[in-house]
Amino acid sequence: MTPTVAGLGLPALDPTHKLHRVLASALGSKPATKAVRAAPPWDATFFGLDKSTVFQTATTDEQTRILQQASQDLLVEAYCLEKAGMGYMAKMTLLAETTEERMTYALFSADECTHLAQLSAFLTEAETQRGADDAFLQLLMPLLETSDRSLLLFVIQVVLEGWGLSHYRTLSQGCRQPALADLFRSFLQAEARHHGAGVTLFDPTRLSTTSHTAIIDILADFLQMVRRGPQRVVHAIAQVKGDLTLTQRLHLLTELETEIHSATRLATLRSLIAPIAPSVAETLDRHELFSPLSPMDCF
Repeated sequence: MTPTVAGLGLPALDPTHKLHRVLASALGSKPATKAVRAAPPWDATFFGLDKSTVFQTATTDEQTRILQQASQDLLVEAYCLEKAGMGYMAKMTLLAETTEERMTYALFSADECTHLAQLSAFLTEAETQRGADDAFLQLLMPLLETSDRSLLLFVIQVVLEGWGLSHYRTLSQGCRQPALADLFRSFLQAEARHHGAGVTLFDPTRLSTTSHTAIIDILADFLQMVRRGPQRVVHAIAQVKGDLTLTQRLHLLTELETEIHSATRLATLRSLIAPIAPSVAETLDRHELFSPLSPMDCF
């Protein structure tokens, strides 16, 4: 297998391998002890399921399993993003144009490595090996293979790291598991530095027509995902309750207030894009990509 920059397919070493001791020493920590997930870290209110008829009429066991699935999806996504971030920062270390820039990215790579190690305590081995089939990750993985520095700076650091800062804050505030809530809160300072460095280093005057077009194409795909609302919550319910009919899905998205859900997130993304690259925001605006979809249009 040829390793990718994201590295999501990389296998884990056997737990008895001696490199684990070296890694733990470098991290300045003891080998991670798996946290006990007695209850889902995020509750029904966090996911908007307190307003869902199909959730409220489910059995207690089904409700727990739905929340476990939805929570697991959030944790796996965070783990995969930190893993991909480690590869991204290593790549940007090599693409650096000054000594200070290279130093900055080397330190940022260490941030991602530390976050990855800390998150692994909240996931099973099997959970750390899944996630590459996620639509967002499928969009991200080929992007990381490019050597277009302007494209990477803008999409990954200006937009996605800025988005991640808001996302991690939300996860921390809504988490019912104190240790996990504290962990996500502890990520915020590093994520703010990563985003800030992208804003500082991105130079709109160096943006080629090819890069400008590529940025619009990638962000259009990403915004389209956001416009479709809380699809992962719908998926979590379907995993437990079985396939939902189109009518059930439409009713569920209506109850989850998908347009409000999406509008809030799209506004955040627009606020990250417009000040730095107004022409990109204007193009996306013309295609109405900052406008949420109705439940019917989400499928």
